[in-house]
Amino acid sequence: MSSGSLPKGSVIRDPGYPTASENYLTNSKGALSWIFTLDHKRIGVMYLIGVTVSFAFAGLLALLIRLHLFLPEGMIFKGAEANNYYNQVFTLHGAVMVFLFIIPSIPAALGNFLVPVMLGAKDVAFPRLNLTSFYLWCIGAIFFIAALFSTGLDTGWTFYTPYSTTTDTSVIAATMGAFILGFSSIFTGLNFIVTINTMRPPGMTWFRMPLFLWATYSTSIIQVLATPVLGITLLLLIAERTMHIGIFDPEFNGDPVTYQHFFWFYSHPAVYIMILPAFGVISDLISVHSHKRIFGYRFIAYSSIAIALLGFLVWGHHMFTAGMSPLTTIIFSALTFTVSVPSAIKVFNWIATMYKGSISLTTPMCFAIAFIFLFTIGGLTGLHLGTLATDQHLHDTYFVVAHFHYVMVGGTLIAFLGGVFHWWPKLFGKMYSEWGGRLAAVIIFIGFNLTFLPQFVLGSRGMPRRYATYDPEFAFLHQMSTYGALTLGIGLVIALVVLLASLVRGKRAPANPWGGATLEWHCTSPPPFYNFERAPVVGDPYDFSNVEWDQENERYVSTEPERKLAPEESPKSVPAHADGGH
Repeated sequence: MSSGSLPKGSVIRDPGYPTASENYLTNSKGALSWIFTLDHKRIGVMYLIGVTVSFAFAGLLALLIRLHLFLPEGMIFKGAEANNYYNQVFTLHGAVMVFLFIIPSIPAALGNFLVPVMLGAKDVAFPRLNLTSFYLWCIGAIFFIAALFSTGLDTGWTFYTPYSTTTDTSVIAATMGAFILGFSSIFTGLNFIVTINTMRPPGMTWFRMPLFLWATYSTSIIQVLATPVLGITLLLLIAERTMHIGIFDPEFNGDPVTYQHFFWFYSHPAVYIMILPAFGVISDLISVHSHKRIFGYRFIAYSSIAIALLGFLVWGHHMFTAGMSPLTTIIFSALTFTVSVPSAIKVFNWIATMYKGSISLTTPMCFAIAFIFLFTIGGLTGLHLGTLATDQHLHDTYFVVAHFHYVMVGGTLIAFLGGVFHWWPKLFGKMYSEWGGRLAAVIIFIGFNLTFLPQFVLGSRGMPRRYATYDPEFAFLHQMSTYGALTLGIGLVIALVVLLASLVRGKRAPANPWGGATLEWHCTSPPPFYNFERAPVVGDPYDFSNVEWDQENERYVSTEPERKLAPEESPKSVPAHADGGH
């Protein structure tokens, strides 16, 4: 890319800055225009607010857990009910973080906003279904809140039987909430599958789609196929609690191992519901901020589909100590190693993309580099848990806690933050403080490692997870982990402050602040209500030769020629919900 002014005669196609009447935020006003909106961008923003609040709540519960574990005898919860209170906080932290934040964060928030814009489309295929999925998410969240303020929840986030069939806490409310959230997930996945299949513009073949769309498509397949299994399992659990039917509870001649098979048949694919969208985000961040074509595009695209398919075959590695036959455990162990191959392909290709690239250490790129480091640790430590001999010792210890968090938090959360910072100028038309964003990324990285690296050592030394108290020999490592959690919390607060401050004091964002080549950078920031006033040119999403730096105006512009609109592509040809859904 050129680093100077554009050569004379260049065809500049840059939408510039939107006026107040053009963008989706100001198209209509009032609370009702948001509550009943069918605009995918506004729904994405509402999801973003919802998952952020959920993450803040679950994060505060996590901090409460770490503060309690600062002392061997426990520092927060005291008295005869201390263990019960700890278990309830532990359960709600896991359930809210997984079901209300990690699973919907990237697909529902960023996906809803970006998928149609990346396709050059006006909206998703089913706008009303899209709004319905958001309100189902809200209803599911209400059920979790009801469980919190009634009798609490003491089962662990997995709702394992016989705990969930014998406890007096609000299992039915929580499982009904998870059941409803499952429908929200299915609706979102179905919408994205149909949108990507049917609404790609002329010229956008499968192998000219951004890798974020490949990741979203793969995730949607898992959502549609795996989530019904969880829904049926939770309904059976509710039936067993209310009617004492013998399904999972041994007291009624049920089999608790059957519950584990059902739950993990969904929940291991759900791990990829959480991490596959993160892969798509990181692929775009690495390429754009290295200003270099993605290395091995087809390998990354195919590996997303491979992960989605292989993810259905490896659930048994969660159950190596549950009494399965030796042959079954060997098969599941081999499949576990197999699923690591496509993930390793992605990591190799990201590093190869950065090699000899013109890397800009922007805030999104800092998060992307942190993701590669943290996710690699999470993936490599998973090999210890996939190996039969070592899993016998490490199962249900803090080693599993650390591994899970390196994949889910070091992976999904870090990618989510990187994606939010990357697309924030597009979402709200404001630039944030790069200095503040980079500071937040560094503090989050340090705090995260200080929190969870000691837990690998704790687990290898035999410290079991889910315990409210522990032997004094583990105190130093637990205290290091608590200091790390406080540091991580400070970094997250700084990140939130940086983003919110940009809405008030941030400079107006140009259409393409990073020099991206995908279609979302071809419209104004924030996008117009109809996304594009003219049909965008579909090119190679990772070809940056047509993106130039305009030194005079200090922004990236496209020098790609503009094609003429066909009559049916006129902006006047808008969906039936063009009035904003009223």
